[in-house]
Parts: sequence; C-alpha cells; structure tokens
Amino acid sequence: MRTVRIGSLTATASDVLRSYWVFASERQRVYYSRLNGRLAPWTDDPVISRYRFTNAYRAADRVSQDLIRVVYEGSQQPEDVLLRVLLFRFFNKPSTWAALEQARGVISWQDFAVEDYSRILDGMLARGERVYSAAYIVPPPPFGAVRKHRNHLLLVQHMMNSGLCGQLARARSLQAVFDAISSFPSLGPFLAYQLTIDLNYSILVDFDEDDFVAPGPGARSGITKCFPDTGGVKAEEIIRWMTDTQEEQLDYFGQEFQDLFGRRLKLIDCQNLFCETDKYARVVHPSSRGVGNRSRIKQQFVPSAKAARPFFPPKWGINGNVGKDCEPYPQSPAIPVIRH
Repeated sequence: MRTVRIGSLTATASDVLRSYWVFASERQRVYYSRLNGRLAPWTDDPVISRYRFTNAYRAADRVSQDLIRVVYEGSQQPEDVLLRVLLFRFFNKPSTWAALEQARGVISWQDFAVEDYSRILDGMLARGERVYSAAYIVPPPPFGAVRKHRNHLLLVQHMMNSGLCGQLARARSLQAVFDAISSFPSLGPFLAYQLTIDLNYSILVDFDEDDFVAPGPGARSGITKCFPDTGGVKAEEIIRWMTDTQEEQLDYFGQEFQDLFGRRLKLIDCQNLFCETDKYARVVHPSSRGVGNRSRIKQQFVPSAKAARPFFPPKWGINGNVGKDCEPYPQSPAIPVIRH
C-alpha cells in the first residue's frame, strides 16, 4: 500500500493500481500487434490472452468503431445522425443494425416508423437471432409495449419528437448533453454517459472528452480495488487524476504505453480502464474486494483475423496518423501474474 495525493486529499493505493497500468499498456500492445497483422499469441499475459477485454481506448473498440462508421457513412442532417446513434446504441449489436439497414435501405428520420422497424426485429427474434448485445444491461423503457425492443423504438420516437436535436445544438458543455439525455425515461447515468460520448463522436456536438465523466458501476468497483481508502476523494476526481497524471504514473510503474495515434487517454478511457481492471483483478488479485461479489470473468477471448483499419471522428485529426503509426510495440516481456 502507498499513499497518493489527489488534490487536497490523500488516498491509499493498492497493488491493483499497478495492474491498471500494466493492463492498459499490454492491452494497447495487443491492439497494435493485431492491427499490424502479427500472428497470435500477441501477449505473454496469461489473463489477457485467455479472457475478453475491451481496448484501452473506447473509440478503438470494435462496436465503437462500427458506431463511428454508422455516424459518418450517411446523411449528416442532424435528425438523421441522432436517429442512427440512438438506434445503434440501444441495441448495441452490429448485426441488428445490419438487419435494419438491409430491410429499410437508408436509415433516416423521414423513413422511421415504429411499426415497420418493430416487425424487422420481430422477424429476427422469430429466427432465433439476438437483437441486443450482451455487453451490458439496457433497461426496458416504460412505454407499455409487450416486447422490449418495441419499447426502445418508442423511446427513440419520443426522444426525436421531444426536440433533443435542438437541445444538443444549444448545449454548452458535455455535461449539458448528459443532462439532456438522462432526462428521458430508463436512461440512467451509465447509458446516458455512453450515449453522450457516442454523440460527441458526431457533428452534433463537439466537446473535449476531458470535460466530464460519469463513473459506471464497473468503474466504481475498479476504483475500490485500486484505492481501498479513497480518503474522501470522489470517483470522478480519481478518474480525472488518473487522466491528468497518466504519463507520470506510467513512468513510475515502468510501463511502455503507446497512445492512440497521438491521442492521450481521456476521461472516458480511464473510466473504462477501471472497469476492465476490475475484471482483470478478479484473476490477478483474487483477494481484492470491489463492489459486488463477482469473482470470475465470463467471456473467453477468441482470436480473430487481423483487425480492420480504424477510423476515428475526423475532428480529432488523427486519421492521417493511422497508416504511419501502426508499428507494433517491441515484444513484451514476460508478465508475472500477482496473486494475493
């Protein structure tokens, strides 16, 4: 245990904090190795090689990449962009989006009809296909329909008709976007924050991702493992401290970290990394207690083909670096698994 100063307060950090940066560095190493077409295995870390984890950067993750392409491959009229973001994220499953697009052609607000879209999803379920991703729980909106997916289509319609596009255009901060989204039924802090970041990828809003963060339950559990005694520091401030001091911490723990084509980790990324560290620690630090009683990682990692060339919001100015910055890390050293 060691103490760290966060603002005017002192928090106590455990060995899991080191694992946070070990995981971030090694997961990023795997990302670049796959991107450059290296053959598996991409890591000597027995936990990362066995279990499925998201990328260190949210925007580089597969589903986020699909979403970003959905955002930019189509009409850039505000209503159409907003509709595509809502439809994609509520179901969070690329195959569901593909089914809607195949049946309807161009997805646009002018074309949107709850009955028609609901029939498409009914057909998927009748064929035994999943409509929702299992990545996280999306609560059913309270619109009275029997089936969850119809309630989400009704929520989309409600949000569009409630003038959300105008609210986004008038928003003066990322938190204002979050507040607007979280005012709608069934959209708690976690999902509202995910949608906020999704919309911030688009032309609809343009704020620095370091403006605001809303810690999810997984991140709060990871924070508890990294900082058994926060000394009264709020979760949001811990995430901000991690973001602000990332270079110093990486140097302190002796980790080599390659950023995302010149982009530092942002609040959303450090928040997500706490969630992934919570999972990682279930194996590496099994005695470390977080929030809840989860003791194992459910999803196994299945190696796939070379990762697709990534595409990021053009306003970030990093797409031009993708080709020239895709050199892989040096081969990683053997990573000991620490168990307590």
